Amino acid sequence: MIRILLAEPVNLLRGALAATLSLEEDLTVVAELDRLDKAPGMARAVRADVAVVDIGLSPVAGLGTDEVRCGTLLLAGSEAPATLHRALEDPHVRGVISTQAAPHELVQAIRQLVRGERVVDPRLAVAMVAARPSPLSAREADVLRVAGSGVPSTEVAAMLHLTAGTVRNYMSVILRKTGARNRLEAVRVAESAGWLQ
Repeated sequence: MIRILLAEPVNLLRGALAATLSLEEDLTVVAELDRLDKAPGMARAVRADVAVVDIGLSPVAGLGTDEVRCGTLLLAGSEAPATLHRALEDPHVRGVISTQAAPHELVQAIRQLVRGERVVDPRLAVAMVAARPSPLSAREADVLRVAGSGVPSTEVAAMLHLTAGTVRNYMSVILRKTGARNRLEAVRVAESAGWLQ
């Protein structure tokens, strides 16, 4: 019997997933959570084999540890491909499946994951391959993230321990790289592409 932990913030969807998975003879849902903070302890307590986790829950990470041998299968919608790439870098995240998948595809993905196979939904794989990688350096992304909160450049400089001139230089480069006319547009471009996650 494959023991499944569900972590999904939407009650109706979580209930529907539990009901669908419980129809399978070899699957049993042993825990249902609406957030991730209790998930590692719960996975250990119920001896879950697989955690099916909504990628929107934060932080995006697998639940496996040295004590918890639980592979994570992420449910992902139209999230930015950069978010999916980062999620799949976690060694305990062993798969990702689209929220557009049919129920039998989810069941098949769970079974594959338990057999030790990596699962990547073809719809999401195409989106990840087609996505443009971030042109921003880590420091440029930091500057844009702070600037996106609406604070003046002098405060951005103080918060990041930079000079105001350095912040202006970073913003100039950021605008060029994102093709934006101003910092708010740059934030929108970067957020929609998943470069600020």
